Amino acid sequence: MLYHAYELQRAWLNSASAWASMSAEWLTNPRNPFAYNGLGPAAASALEVFAHAAAPYGKPAFNIETVKVGDEHCPVVEATVVNKPFGDLKRFRREGLAEDAPNLLIVAPMSGHFATLLRGTVERMLQEYTVFITDWADAKTVPLHEGRFDLDDYIDYLIAFLEHIGEEGGDPRPHVMAVCQPSVPAYAATAIMNANDHPNRPRTLTMMGGPIDTRESPTTVNDYAMERPIGWYRQNVIATVPMNYRGAGRRVYPGFLQLASFMSMNLGSHLLSHYEMFKHLTKGDDESAQATKDFYDEYRSVCDMTAEFYLQTVEEVFQTHSIPNGEFRHRGELVDLSAITDTALLAIEGERDDISGIGQTKAALKLATGLSDKKKRYYMAEDAGHYGIFNGSKWRGKIAPVVEEFIAQHG
Repeated sequence: MLYHAYELQRAWLNSASAWASMSAEWLTNPRNPFAYNGLGPAAASALEVFAHAAAPYGKPAFNIETVKVGDEHCPVVEATVVNKPFGDLKRFRREGLAEDAPNLLIVAPMSGHFATLLRGTVERMLQEYTVFITDWADAKTVPLHEGRFDLDDYIDYLIAFLEHIGEEGGDPRPHVMAVCQPSVPAYAATAIMNANDHPNRPRTLTMMGGPIDTRESPTTVNDYAMERPIGWYRQNVIATVPMNYRGAGRRVYPGFLQLASFMSMNLGSHLLSHYEMFKHLTKGDDESAQATKDFYDEYRSVCDMTAEFYLQTVEEVFQTHSIPNGEFRHRGELVDLSAITDTALLAIEGERDDISGIGQTKAALKLATGLSDKKKRYYMAEDAGHYGIFNGSKWRGKIAPVVEEFIAQHG
């Protein structure tokens, strides 16, 4: 019923958005006399804000056609090199990049948003690396016959992706950057591959704002996960995909619930952003208004997660703390973090991160007891929030150079 109620609401909002958009255009039409007084433009701006807020959002494209290196704009080639039911592996390579340039796998979160949320991350790293990124599927589009997908499968996908990258040529051991939630499975995959002396084990692993040990500086997100037993989540936030999608019948944690949760955490700032957009529109500052629109176009593009992946993540990462307690298992086998002996680890945290608190990612360095301190590094990005550690000016100017230096040191 939850998903069907959402679909009904979405259908109504789609119509309301279209009506608001047409009304805004009419109010600003030069042939309309109301377009020349204060009321018309103000009403048009308000309607445009509503139309944008209520508009439907699908999966965005990366649309990275060029990347700036110095004063030159270099063309970029995008390709899907591995195709799997629950996620693809995409490769980006810029023109003029050295043939022996290192390979970097960016592991995008499976947390309600699409991998395009890391578009800025990819663009910055394309300057020096051939960049691969995990492009996770929207669970509601994956037919039931493709089976389930949980944390074990996520780890298996990462290992398979690393194997493919290693086989493409160059250094068989790629570098890995895990952003937020995938720090946990990427960390586990690194331990498993080290324990097996896998030829494609990561040469370096950078974890950014990852919930390795959520007992450190717990945030609102962590508190929410601890408030209720796992059975409550199973009963109250899991829904069945309706018949109008390819994944009909699949049990999922809907993206619209994830978005509602994140929006409610910072409702005041989101309302202020839309009010600022309204003011920009009334003043004719279309460039500033478009910047806000672009952000929310990406932010409100959400996807569903499989129920088993979501519930297992809540239980293992946020409730039982199985990673820091040394109890995390993959396919029934205990994951030995001390087996990480030659993959250098970099932990990055944001000073103002309200999703993964200070110390949660840093904990990974302490848990890797078999790794020399020379292969460990911690960096705390001053005045950076959660999204600021992988996107924006702080990421481009301060954080990315730290990652590049670390990779060069241990490459």
